[in-house]
Amino acid sequence: MQGNGFKIFLIVAFLGYFLYELSATVIWNLEEKQMSEMTADEEAAYRTENAEKLSDLRDNILSLGLDLQGGMHVTLEVGTPQLILELAGENRDELLSEVVSEARTASLENDSDFIDEMLTAFESRDANARLSRYYRSDADEITRRSTNEEIVAYLKTQRDAALDRAIEIIRTRVDRFGVTEPSIVKQGSSRIIVELPGVDDEDRVRNLLKGTARLEFRTGPDAQDFSTFRNQAVEFYNVEPDTTDSLQLDASTNPLIDVIGFVQGQSPYVFGYASSEDTARVMELLNADAVKRMMPRSTELLWGSRTIEFADGTEQFTLFGVNTDIELTGDVIEEASIQFDPTTNAAEVAMGMNSDGARTWSRITGANIGKPIAIVLDGYVVSYPNVQTKISGGNSTITGLDSIEEAEDLVNILLSGALPAPLEIIGSRTVGATLGEASVSAGLNSILIGLLIVAIFMIVYYRKGGAIADVALITNIVFILGVLASFGATLTLPGMAGIVLTIGMAVDANVLIFDRIREEQRGGKTIKAAISAGFSNALSAIIDANVTTGFVAIILMSFGSGPIKGFAVTLLAGIACSLFSALVITRVIVDYFSQKNADSMSFG
Repeated sequence: MQGNGFKIFLIVAFLGYFLYELSATVIWNLEEKQMSEMTADEEAAYRTENAEKLSDLRDNILSLGLDLQGGMHVTLEVGTPQLILELAGENRDELLSEVVSEARTASLENDSDFIDEMLTAFESRDANARLSRYYRSDADEITRRSTNEEIVAYLKTQRDAALDRAIEIIRTRVDRFGVTEPSIVKQGSSRIIVELPGVDDEDRVRNLLKGTARLEFRTGPDAQDFSTFRNQAVEFYNVEPDTTDSLQLDASTNPLIDVIGFVQGQSPYVFGYASSEDTARVMELLNADAVKRMMPRSTELLWGSRTIEFADGTEQFTLFGVNTDIELTGDVIEEASIQFDPTTNAAEVAMGMNSDGARTWSRITGANIGKPIAIVLDGYVVSYPNVQTKISGGNSTITGLDSIEEAEDLVNILLSGALPAPLEIIGSRTVGATLGEASVSAGLNSILIGLLIVAIFMIVYYRKGGAIADVALITNIVFILGVLASFGATLTLPGMAGIVLTIGMAVDANVLIFDRIREEQRGGKTIKAAISAGFSNALSAIIDANVTTGFVAIILMSFGSGPIKGFAVTLLAGIACSLFSALVITRVIVDYFSQKNADSMSFG
């Protein structure tokens, strides 16, 4: 073993380090097996008592991808039509709305670019008309003289920027959600693919991903005017015009009262209450042109974000009246955190505003003491508190949340910022644990079968030399898994395929070495001289084969995504470990046996 001291040190050091990195995974699996044998109450208690330990283990285990442990796969699409209308701002008109609606339909039918279809629809009405009447941007040198083609290029640039910004925000939200190794990638010009391993709360994930975080603070309408409108709207649908008390109508005589209810002493800023299945019908009736003309100026109706439970056990949504003017937006929010009501211990969200927001908030609250201010998130009223006193300093609290999870998600969304355009979930699927277990089983079986076949071949063909190569091969697999664990990489099914390929590559290096040793022995060299020459002469071929494959793996890792990247990462780790096992581990073992009993060494 003379001269191999440093190599032995490297082998022991690497093996010890990688076994340590894999120990968390082994312990975690043992803990999961133990907890699976407990009752639900016992498991809950155990998790509570060992929360810190389990959290540390979970953070250090070898992560499995979506295809191995299950989770959610979600396809999101940026709402380009809404973005296009918002970019037009105050310049938008009925014609633009019609063009956008027509382009949306055409792009879906033809599977084409929405903005190109929009240009076609616009020019079909007047070939000389210019989109620049709607869009201007000095920073992008877009003026009223800009051609339609220049406007289209500008709109596509804005869409791409919105998509990139949406990806950043989603990534921030998902990271705060606590998902290990999520995959968030762009697909085409307007879609985002999100893979969340280990996640099974579909509703919560949907709300987290598509919530635009458009936070608005609005004042309430004039109480007397709104109450008058409510009575007039009910009276409009009353088939008995001589009835004076419209709020006490028999439901069978009024289609509006069939779907909306009123309670004694309700707030003058509340229109009424409806069940979830009736909300669409309520809005259909209240959006009738004749009813809309009755509504006070600068007033609109918005539903509450959650139901309230009445004494009879029914749960209904509240329909509020709010001003259309937005007094303050979520852009002024600098910090948000969860706090608990000292009396009820209910979760709340505390918000802190920047200096400009604090000044505006102080003015708004000071002018509306005794009146409500609606806190609106994504078009729904989250809270509608009465202002008790002027609020200085910009600190406020959102109350009435259902759970701590809802509070956590709201804080997450507020801190991540508002999405530049609405996101629509156009497809989602949940990969169940059964599929994950089947994938893991199939991957492990392929590795074990491949390893067994190669091991048997090497022993039969190269005898003792083959057995030495098999030892190096098993150590090589431990090294690969240790590398993945130490770098926090995720093991996927394609990654397992990379390990199987690595097994073949590792053996290939030993085949080159052992065949070269055979040739040297046939040339009359002693076993020691043949071993030394065999390793030296095979080195260039081994390096060439592995380096060229390594370049391919680097390219796949740099430009690929999802399964391709998982395969490339594992392959690259396998190449590095294979070179070490073939040139260092195999060499040390071969030198040991050749020095101990050279006559016993055989390479077939």
